[in-house]
Amino acid sequence: MNAIDLGLFASRLDAVCEEMGAVLRQAAFSTNIRDRLDFSCAVFDRAGRLCAQAAHIPVHLGSMAHAMADIVGAVDWAAGDMLVLNDPFLGGTHLPDVTLVAPLFSSGRLIAFVANRAHHADIGASAPGSMPVSRTLAEEGLVIAPVHLIRCGRLRQSVYSRILAVTRNPDEAGGDFMAQIGANHRGLERLGQLVERMGVSAYAAALDELNDYGERLARGALAAIPSGVYRFEDYMDDDGQGTTAIPIRVTIQASEAGVHVDFSGTAGQVPGNINCPLAVAAAAVFYAFRCLMPPQTPACAGSLRPISLAAPVGSLLNAQRPAAVAAGNVETSSRVVDVVLGALAAALPERIPAASQGSMNNLAIGSADPDAPWDYYETIGGGMGAGAQGGGWSGVHTHMTNTLNTPIEVLESRYPIRVTRYALRGGSGGRGTRTGGAGLLRELIFLAPAEVALLTERRRFTPWGSAGGAPGSPGRNRLNGQDLPSKLSLRVARGDRLTIETPGGGGWGADAEAVCTAPTRHDD
Repeated sequence: MNAIDLGLFASRLDAVCEEMGAVLRQAAFSTNIRDRLDFSCAVFDRAGRLCAQAAHIPVHLGSMAHAMADIVGAVDWAAGDMLVLNDPFLGGTHLPDVTLVAPLFSSGRLIAFVANRAHHADIGASAPGSMPVSRTLAEEGLVIAPVHLIRCGRLRQSVYSRILAVTRNPDEAGGDFMAQIGANHRGLERLGQLVERMGVSAYAAALDELNDYGERLARGALAAIPSGVYRFEDYMDDDGQGTTAIPIRVTIQASEAGVHVDFSGTAGQVPGNINCPLAVAAAAVFYAFRCLMPPQTPACAGSLRPISLAAPVGSLLNAQRPAAVAAGNVETSSRVVDVVLGALAAALPERIPAASQGSMNNLAIGSADPDAPWDYYETIGGGMGAGAQGGGWSGVHTHMTNTLNTPIEVLESRYPIRVTRYALRGGSGGRGTRTGGAGLLRELIFLAPAEVALLTERRRFTPWGSAGGAPGSPGRNRLNGQDLPSKLSLRVARGDRLTIETPGGGGWGADAEAVCTAPTRHDD
């Protein structure tokens, strides 16, 4: 296959994923999927190896790439099947992220899989948004081990009903599940047309070439890292259960063979819910190195071949059941990116930016009235770290999330909440030759009693600056003017005012001899 044909093949696979995403977004009922775009779509080969993905959520897609082979290898597949799962220790990330996987058959032969993963704001936890300040996995909602939702083309009503029964709004949840099913059907249709047009053998051969091409581009990019050993450490603020200053340590070994990322020395799993299954840690590692690769690098398994990783079993980044993991997917994955980039800054100081905000600033709100249930969840943007080529962007989602803030008009029209302030935090970006991006200020007034859960980070340990740049400002949470912990659940009354100030990004440059400043602890 010549270069033009290979490029067209890669684009056609990407287009399958993009169209799946368009169907999912347009058909979904919830603001979390339709307005915030908290979903991802991908194509895999018959062995569960990644073939293509849309530009959706890095933490979703990297974790699927790491875990899909084990998922598909454990199932007896038939045409018309669709698997559902969210178990973090069997291929998921955290319970709100529900994955649907469907096989593609051609002439009775298994050819490929399509999959989508979407964040459901309610998966049965007692806390709003199914993002509680939890201590065990069981507290976080319904755990769905891989099971057929559809078998041979027929919906398994018992499985479907069991999932919907734990939600506060089954109609909305059901609409989102039907959107996910529809997205997979569209993916199967479009991928099937491609396979039929090319022929099974030609399709398989093209995949092999695509993976080899991806590996060549990846190895070429990684070869720019000077051979050597690079280390860095950073800290999680706390786990919401009394454990503070939790270290994440990384050692990166770069050589002609590729890169090996080792998290030995990282803290053991903790009582709170910032633990990660290994697939989530892998997603963050893959993302960080993918940023060094050329834009045309295909999102396929071949691009990941030169990268390996290890994390001690039972550690924060390779937690074991029944560890709580709700915030590991969103908060700890962000810190894994920070430590990997921090280590790489010693090797590539002109290419690696300072730390971005390092938190998704998770806000979950739900009705305090069981007779009028509703759930709302969002992540809030902040400051991007500055780099040698320019200052950091302000008020954006960074690294492991690629979602949006809910538009104020949608939020106020659907929920008893009024947004009174939504602005950039001037001066919150770290100073330097290049200034870090500013965080956001988002202030809400509650028009009815509600339950609130906050899972946030970078309230103690600031986003570090690089090459002598200053750190970004830490975030801050307040209720009626009083400071709140970074992680908590509480009940609010009508008229209460919640203010969330998100962290700024680190600055870059000031001292040409410096490489990367250590994370700084901030205590009021």
